[in-house]
Amino acid sequence: MKAKVQVFLKPGVLDVQGKAVENALHGLGWTDVQNVRVGRTIEFDVADGDAEKAKAEVKAMCDKLLANTVIESYAISLD
Repeated sequence: MKAKVQVFLKPGVLDVQGKAVENALHGLGWTDVQNVRVGRTIEFDVADGDAEKAKAEVKAMCDKLLANTVIESYAISLD
């Protein structure tokens, strides 16, 4: 089973990288772009065939390692 975790900063947390991308886009002429936020995607295979158990395991991975839950949120999808 393929797991995909999208990690992003929580609202209200300053996204310095997102602001840099926004400024660069403005500099290239895309001045209508606003509120750019940069995150990351982590993809991996999970051996467990039970979707609920696999999702619980991926959630534990996120809480312990993949995301800093103080300042980041995450979304999990399984295929």
